[in-house]
Amino acid sequence: MLKKILLIIIILILVVGGGVLLWAANLKLPVFDITGNRLVAESTKIYDRTGEVLLYSAEGKIKRRVVSSDQISRYLKNATVAIEDDQFYQHNGVKLGAMIRAFFANLAGGHQGGSTITQQLIKNSLLTQDRTISRKVKEIFLAMKLERVVGKDEILAWYLNEVPYGGLIYGADEASRTFFGHSPEELTLAEAAYLAAIPNAPTYYSPYGNNLEALEERKNLVLGRMLALNFITEEEYTETKNTEVKFQPRADANIRAPHFVMWVLGELEKKYGQETVRNRGFKVVTTLDWKLQEAAEAAVAAYSESNKTNFNASNAGMVAIDPTNGQILTMVGSRDYFDSANEGNFNVTLAHRQPGSAFKPFVYAEAINKGFTSETVVFDLPTQFDTGCTINASHCYAPSNYDNKFRGPMTLRSALAQSINVPSVKVLYLAGITDSIQLARQMGIQELSNSSQYGLSLVLGGGEVSLLDMTSAYGVFANDGVRYPAQNILQVENGQGNVLESFETREQRVLPAETARVISDILSDDVARMPLFGANSIISFPNHQVAVKTGTTNDYRDAWVLGYTPNIVVGAWVGNNDNSPMQKKVAGLIVTPMWRRFFEKAIVDRPNQNFATPEPLPDDLPPYKRGVWEGGQSYFIDKISGKLATEYTPPSLREEKTLKQVHSILYWLGRQNDPQFNLWETPVRNWAAGHGLFDETGGSIPTETDDVHHPEFAPKINVAVSQLPTTQGLLEINVEVIVREAKFPLKQVDFFWNDHFLGSSRQAPFRWLIKPQDVGSASGETNDLRVVAYDTVSNQTTQTTTVQTGN
Repeated sequence: MLKKILLIIIILILVVGGGVLLWAANLKLPVFDITGNRLVAESTKIYDRTGEVLLYSAEGKIKRRVVSSDQISRYLKNATVAIEDDQFYQHNGVKLGAMIRAFFANLAGGHQGGSTITQQLIKNSLLTQDRTISRKVKEIFLAMKLERVVGKDEILAWYLNEVPYGGLIYGADEASRTFFGHSPEELTLAEAAYLAAIPNAPTYYSPYGNNLEALEERKNLVLGRMLALNFITEEEYTETKNTEVKFQPRADANIRAPHFVMWVLGELEKKYGQETVRNRGFKVVTTLDWKLQEAAEAAVAAYSESNKTNFNASNAGMVAIDPTNGQILTMVGSRDYFDSANEGNFNVTLAHRQPGSAFKPFVYAEAINKGFTSETVVFDLPTQFDTGCTINASHCYAPSNYDNKFRGPMTLRSALAQSINVPSVKVLYLAGITDSIQLARQMGIQELSNSSQYGLSLVLGGGEVSLLDMTSAYGVFANDGVRYPAQNILQVENGQGNVLESFETREQRVLPAETARVISDILSDDVARMPLFGANSIISFPNHQVAVKTGTTNDYRDAWVLGYTPNIVVGAWVGNNDNSPMQKKVAGLIVTPMWRRFFEKAIVDRPNQNFATPEPLPDDLPPYKRGVWEGGQSYFIDKISGKLATEYTPPSLREEKTLKQVHSILYWLGRQNDPQFNLWETPVRNWAAGHGLFDETGGSIPTETDDVHHPEFAPKINVAVSQLPTTQGLLEINVEVIVREAKFPLKQVDFFWNDHFLGSSRQAPFRWLIKPQDVGSASGETNDLRVVAYDTVSNQTTQTTTVQTGN
């Protein structure tokens, strides 16, 4: 029985195998037609959020000029073989082992190619891009057949005339002239290595994109493969690896919002593949608001020249996001995309730069999460934070403030609003570096890595972040603690009109609403930030509540500003791509005017919303958390008697006193064993002594209680009411308050008619004349007359009388 089954299996294999071989033998090798320009019939089109404004279309003819093998540099041929198919000259069109490895790698979730140069030529020139078994089988047999009738050099030349280099650029000749300005015959070894590196992912490795470091690494990989295959010498490898190559300026013309469009294209190609995006006629509706984009580009352009002249700042970027859904409304990646002299095609909104003080709100938010408040006090004094240094050491970490001044006790509100450095470093220490980084990452700052890489300078902008991520993360503050990840696409349709993806909100609460409200309240507090910006400053909007934070790095290489309302957040950056310093000016001068010009236009058509108000601070908080810095033990006195206040002491006469014992916040937190304790405590104690503030003992607290405020001391009164008709036939009511008994003289009487305040009488006789017709009372109605009498120490009594008006 087993022998019969094996015999049947063998017969089936022979029959199927024979059929496949017969089919393959009769496969006709199509005629290669790569001498003309292939039309991109189903080009991808990218639109703004309306679906009407076309930002970019790939329609038109592919740019390609076919050249012969002897017109292509030997360097490019060898570089391409080295990186794409190092056994090209040994195989017969396919590499079975490589295909099997690629098959299993892809099954495991990876992505590995096993195709030879010959197979890639067949696929790109003769077959569809469908990933089907039949297409792959046809590709294999056609590649083997082609190898039998055409020489290797001719196949390689055809491949180099066909290979895509990004966008509409196909073939070595077009790529060489586009990128380097000369024919492929004149390519240097370094140029050839770059060209060989690009086809693996043309958009990602584009010399006009943001991944220049990745392109450089792959170019070096190409050179390493050439060295290993003995295509170049060790000396050529070393010399070429360090050779600087200049690319020609990009020549794309018919494109709007180019930085944004190129970014979207790159994201699409990662998701769907380059061939699919290029050839399937996608319609992509993005989140971009073209009207706002034009305003943002105009603002950047308007200030770019003056920033270059006045501040030595050659570049700028701007991003606007709707915080209620994460949709990106504008993206300006440079002052001019086509300005090759200043690397205009580089998208600075995606670049990693140091944010300076613009990072501080994330640290303060974590401190609020840990129970500190906007009124918690830390001391702004010269402080050495390096526990391995002495108090007065100058070579360790003792940061200064932007104006080299120190202000003594400061609330967190004032320290953040005025961007004072020393208190902010202390806030980071209290909040914790690890927890602050974790919060920033949850809010959208993805670039920050392991906390061990950062020290206390993190709060002053020691990490590197992107403008896009910073703007998105500030949106969490704007949106009451709820994060919507930044998104750039509303909908993608394929050529048949089928929706491949559409925008979906992905909300996540990453910050307590109260914390977000406290930060927004601080950053929109014109009074708190006045010492830094002055009255009616450039970041003040009289008719709108706008939260704003600026940031300037210590070396003046980056200037930032991020501002927001509940429905829009806008981030802007100014600096130099090469990281060279600007003039030593704060961000308020360099970047804020550009930001304000756009922000004024951005809020015109948006609802004028205010931030939700934070909850009042609880009365039972420790004094240092409520803004009382003089000591940790407080008590309330009655202002009149000077004795301890009681439950009967009027709120207006209660005064909080503190037992003067001036210490750092670490003292009141009970952290006397903290490594930082002496570094913080010593300057505070010295400052207190210098201001004549010496410790008081418990004996300074009064022992007697308020003896002037008590219910039995309230004045006792009678209320006399008389109604008198006037000569016009109207009615007037005369009210007189008569003191029957009072420990202290009567000072004031307030009169209310049906809970409507009429006015006050402040001298005897305490009278008030009421005209019922003037206070909405008709004849015959029953009304409530209420009088409140106060003595000279604010004891009070209330008496209500019913009054019938007229008949």
